[in-house]
Amino acid sequence: MVRRGAGPGNPLPGFGAGLTITVAWLGILLIIPVLACVARAGTLGPGGFFSAVWSVRSRAAYGLTFGTSAVAAVLDVVFGTLLAWVLVRYQFPGRRLMDAVIDLPLALPTAVAGLVYSGLYVKSGWLGQFLVPLGIQGAYSKLAIVLVLAFLGLPFVVRTIQPVLAGIEPELEEAAASLGAGRLDTFLRVLLPSLRPAMVTGGALAFARGLGEYGSVVFVSGNMPLRTEIAPVLIVQKLEEFSVAEATAIAVVLLGASLLALGSISWLESRRQTDAR
Repeated sequence: MVRRGAGPGNPLPGFGAGLTITVAWLGILLIIPVLACVARAGTLGPGGFFSAVWSVRSRAAYGLTFGTSAVAAVLDVVFGTLLAWVLVRYQFPGRRLMDAVIDLPLALPTAVAGLVYSGLYVKSGWLGQFLVPLGIQGAYSKLAIVLVLAFLGLPFVVRTIQPVLAGIEPELEEAAASLGAGRLDTFLRVLLPSLRPAMVTGGALAFARGLGEYGSVVFVSGNMPLRTEIAPVLIVQKLEEFSVAEATAIAVVLLGASLLALGSISWLESRRQTDAR
């Protein structure tokens, strides 16, 4: 007996209906808004589009957005790998609580994160009262943007590396140690080859997360044009000036960068699965 919907063209029952609903829902939520965004930016014409996306203010915003996102992603890879190592390899009091707190940035409204960080690092804040006299400006500066983006991107790195690290047998590290390898040699020669794809994927996810962040950065950056103004803030400024087409053009640039980052992540994931086989 052949079940309806199952056959050479439809390997699973209900495949056709499920695919139709999925594509329709994806089109409503993603494809149509993206096409509308591109069409609105196209009303500027080639010259107007280039002027909008490549002005001095836009270039400064791109540089700050991509630069701080990249620095935050690198920090997340370093400290996220360390956190994943501790959570996987050691048992200690409070481990479950630490493991749960890792996901806090995913559940916390980003505006709350921005308010907390700005309150901590201002001159009268708990940390700012010690750091500001030393010349370390943790609020309303580029450093503030890096800190808050690193906070928001950390879970992506930890959760990407954690299962890979859990799948590496501890006996491999013990064998390397018995042969005289130090901790650094063990990490570089035994663990790093297996962890590298996951580290790159987690870093790319953190980078992509930072590109579109607005809610937290707007509270900690100071939003000074040409200095601490990121691209999403510039888009909002253009909208407040009723320059909707220019704002949409800048959004298209960020959209392209995000799609490129997501495409890279997809390629890295497929490569990691191929290597695992």
